[in-house]
Amino acid sequence: MPNILNFPNLRFPEFEGEWRWYKLGDIANKVNSGKTPLGGEAVYTKEGVLFIRSQNVNNDKLDLDNSVFIPEIINRQMENSVVQPNDILLNITGASLGRSCVVPNNFESGNVNQHVCIIRLNKQYNPRFVQPLFSSNKGQAILTNLQTGSGREGLTFESLKSIKISIPVLEEQQKIASFLSLIDERIITQNKIIEEFKLLKSTLSKRLLLNESWEQFQIADIASLGRGRVISSVEISKQRNPKYPLYSSQTSNHGIMGYLDTYDFDGEYVTWTTDGANAGTVFYRNGKFNCTNVCGTLKISSNHNPYFVALCLNLIAKKYVFVNLANPKLMNNVMASIKIHLPEIKEQNRLVKLFVSIVNKIQCEVSILEALREKKNYFLQQMFI
Repeated sequence: MPNILNFPNLRFPEFEGEWRWYKLGDIANKVNSGKTPLGGEAVYTKEGVLFIRSQNVNNDKLDLDNSVFIPEIINRQMENSVVQPNDILLNITGASLGRSCVVPNNFESGNVNQHVCIIRLNKQYNPRFVQPLFSSNKGQAILTNLQTGSGREGLTFESLKSIKISIPVLEEQQKIASFLSLIDERIITQNKIIEEFKLLKSTLSKRLLLNESWEQFQIADIASLGRGRVISSVEISKQRNPKYPLYSSQTSNHGIMGYLDTYDFDGEYVTWTTDGANAGTVFYRNGKFNCTNVCGTLKISSNHNPYFVALCLNLIAKKYVFVNLANPKLMNNVMASIKIHLPEIKEQNRLVKLFVSIVNKIQCEVSILEALREKKNYFLQQMFI
């Protein structure tokens, strides 16, 4: 194969000269996956040899939460898929197809199942340079196009070996890899910061909001109950000036399903999902909005803080979901009967300020995380070919 010479848009100044194209199969001495041990999950053990599955291969990170293990005797039977430090792991089937990571330097022992491919590069190629290529937008597009099968649900070893990669000399590979590793470390730190604030919010919620010394109220005594209406996709598509959010049962995108020209609700409300997998999920809403028929609404009386009521209900509402059905439900009559403990309005307002400050801090930290990810994506686009 003739070499096509090139160089990236963004480069460290001490390097020059053009990069060379290689097939992945020419720079790797192993491209293969593992298999499911005979007996499947029945042979998993609480300790032994780590058995890596696709859920452990996260975005640029080997995540060992919820790990399983296999006995050493089975590991020896699967000798060809033993994992080593600095291997690239790539998910080749299922919903997580395309996710990849590099095995840490301090990794001791492990094996993989058939959904995870081991890519072991020759010594003169840095896995922490090659793996980010798989994570880049260009790399993800290549992997998507390589999928095979009627549902385009898998990658073959031969297709992976055929991937063409443009690579500089080892010193430049290492420089780029070290730079990207610094960004990854900052992203990991930022994720930890966010998780710590979320844990703080969760801990304070349980300690401060479940106070049985406060006066007890039934929801029907402090709120007017309502419900959204059936709104078809045709109705949504006919909107001419849609600016009022339509909330549904989904939890992503703040529950927004779309936008309408007009609104059914105006002001502070507590809403909850009445039907489906998210039944019992509670939200605080403020402004002009609409709800579908799987949303219940609470208009809280003026001597209570709607945000505070939403915080309290978030902790207990799911306990009242009727789950002995294919379609879980928390209907208005059940919501009306729920009892919660509430302090005086001044104390409610004080606690709301505390929780709003934590939520705002989480949103700020999430924005920083998104900016870091955008920065990394920019460098992946500019520092590679």
